[in-house]
Amino acid sequence: MDYPQILAPVLQFLHCPTPAAWVEEARKPERLPLLLTDHMVCELKAAQTAMLLVRKYIADKQGAEALLAWLHPYEAFTFREGPEPDFAALHKQIGKSIMPQTDDPWGQALIDSMVLLIKEELHHFWQVREMMVARGIPYVKITASRYAKGMLKEVRTHEPLTLIDKLICGAYIEARSCERFAALAPHLDADLQKFYLSLLRSEARHYQDYLALAQRVAKEDITSRVKFFGEVEAALINTPDEEFRFHSGVPV
Repeated sequence: MDYPQILAPVLQFLHCPTPAAWVEEARKPERLPLLLTDHMVCELKAAQTAMLLVRKYIADKQGAEALLAWLHPYEAFTFREGPEPDFAALHKQIGKSIMPQTDDPWGQALIDSMVLLIKEELHHFWQVREMMVARGIPYVKITASRYAKGMLKEVRTHEPLTLIDKLICGAYIEARSCERFAALAPHLDADLQKFYLSLLRSEARHYQDYLALAQRVAKEDITSRVKFFGEVEAALINTPDEEFRFHSGVPV
């Protein structure tokens, strides 16, 4: 895999690289349980974000219920202390659900991109969980970082501007994930390094999908809005952060 070629547009899109201080903290062995736990939860939240976009803007009732059922076992385990399901068996069932239908070309593009994204994020969730189990790391609930919330509070409150901003935020979250996987990979054991590098291609595509959807729904060029959220995202990454998480800022 040509990692520099995959990463080049991501690094160009982001307004700053991950600070060296975050990498130094992240590479400490004692940070691995927290990082893997937060990474796993972030994969589920990415799937939830994609699902909510489809449900809010496109889905018929039957399709919306299918999406909810799809995520339910993952959410029950992660957020409600439910039993750990057989994630491998669950993954084999993905795609058999009834997917939302629409005659709207933009809506179909949203469904196609987001359903693929949900499939991939849930697969990554299961892969991270496998890595945790292999290392004897129990799942323990943790608080969310300020990162996504910090960007979403800048989202405009009337449509279609709300949708456009949410899609741009999604692009930055996916791009930062991609950049962090690459920054962290050299400091991990061989299995984790291979896994993190394997995620780069899908994460890089996800950010581009979000951007393309945002531009497609907008009636005017979104360059200035993309730049605005790039500055918001960079500030969250470059400023001191009390909590250490996968998308946190400079460790205090």
